[in-house]
Amino acid sequence: MDFEMNTDRIIEIEIKLAYQEELIQVLNETITEQQLQLRKLEETCRLLNEKLKSLAQNLPDRSSATLNERPPHY
Repeated sequence: MDFEMNTDRIIEIEIKLAYQEELIQVLNETITEQQLQLRKLEETCRLLNEKLKSLAQNLPDRSSATLNERPPHY
């Protein structure tokens, strides 16, 4: 009786372990995909920052007071 209970318990543990291994694999793949997406987003942000800085440098020199004024149509 004890042998059968131990065998059933071992089988149950092996099944749980197999599910956990599969879950770890899926989570690992998900993290890898998300890391790639994150790198792409970081690169996009870096390029956008560079573009904004470049555009800001090409703007005519204005004082901050002029930039914060309301346009005449208000």
